[in-house]
Amino acid sequence: MVVVEPIVRIVLTLMRFVVFGLSLGLTLISFQAYRKKQSQRLQYAFVGFAFISMGVAISSVITQLGSEAAQLIILFFQMVETVPFIIGFSMLYLSLYR
Repeated sequence: MVVVEPIVRIVLTLMRFVVFGLSLGLTLISFQAYRKKQSQRLQYAFVGFAFISMGVAISSVITQLGSEAAQLIILFFQMVETVPFIIGFSMLYLSLYR
């Protein structure tokens, strides 16, 4: 009989790496655009994507904690995880709004 859980965990880990790679790619592209044409909008976009990439990385680490950590610690890390997303999406909002 095939044990499914380890296979699913490996696939999920690979998917998280893909999401992190894509977010880093967007950050790199926005940084290159900012260096080419230094405008405030592109700077906000670059900073926004950088914080979103940071949020993706933190969320990947937090999910690795799993049920090994206490529930209160997991809740604290989940709260901390949302801060880079809030900052990142706010910066993207500013870059598109202005």
